[in-house]
Amino acid sequence: MDVKKASEFIKRSARPLELAEFRCHFENGSKQAVIEALRPYQNPDGGFGHGLEPDNWNPNSTPITTNDALIHLFETGALPEAGGMAEAMVRYLTSGQARHPETGRWYGSIESNRDYPHAIWWEPSEEDVLPGWNPTVSLAAFLVCMGEGGPWKRLVQEAFAELEAAGEKSGDGLKCFMLAWRLLKAYGVEDVIDFDAARKAVQASVRQNISPEIEKYGVEYVTTPSWFFQGDSPLLPEGMEPFIQAELKVLDSLQKEDGGFDISWQWYTPYEKEFQQARAWWRPRVTMEKLRFYRQCGA
Repeated sequence: MDVKKASEFIKRSARPLELAEFRCHFENGSKQAVIEALRPYQNPDGGFGHGLEPDNWNPNSTPITTNDALIHLFETGALPEAGGMAEAMVRYLTSGQARHPETGRWYGSIESNRDYPHAIWWEPSEEDVLPGWNPTVSLAAFLVCMGEGGPWKRLVQEAFAELEAAGEKSGDGLKCFMLAWRLLKAYGVEDVIDFDAARKAVQASVRQNISPEIEKYGVEYVTTPSWFFQGDSPLLPEGMEPFIQAELKVLDSLQKEDGGFDISWQWYTPYEKEFQQARAWWRPRVTMEKLRFYRQCGA
């Protein structure tokens, strides 16, 4: 992997947010710059929208987009400095918007997503009638860490009990469990989950999610180790080294001539022009993810 070319691609092509994140991760950049770059995506109600996640251009606040903002803040270490931004997030999340009335879980997709350019997976389906744990487990953990009273501890406990019993088949859902575990650990919240049991449950699901067919790495859309790298990786199971090395070997072939990496999906909705713009926004983000993985495991 050509680190120099990848870095130059990000600096040349990234949105202000991803550029601020790159500088934070690789150049000792300002955490406050990340917070300021996030502000245009936050709504007056405290939630986030406006295409923060490039595959959904809904300007309205959604739980998953708000979870995406949480990821940006936590991964760069900016969450403790977020102040009023974090307080507004709490206000949105405790407002009752986009939550299932009986379970209290947040919906993964909301109806207004249909009204704006989006990928097909942002359209609500019958499965959304009873929301899963994406993004509920990480949002509830965030509220616990912010000291909010309410059903949040119970939701986190229910989520991890289900994870320990049945695992998590969705890579996106599993990343929410990983974020929840790391949030509670970072904030020293000891009275919600058994960290060791929860870690083992996460590791078991990571092992199940990562494709063992290394011949497909870089060829087909399969889940690889870098999908689960979130800064440090205390939640990766043992025995992953062969799969990590297999992914490292294909990075050179996946890196494009311009230094960046590309996405591996389509939208399957009639928004070709908008998809191409979203792809341009995604590529620096994906490139940064590969850089972080490479720096930790291969550099």
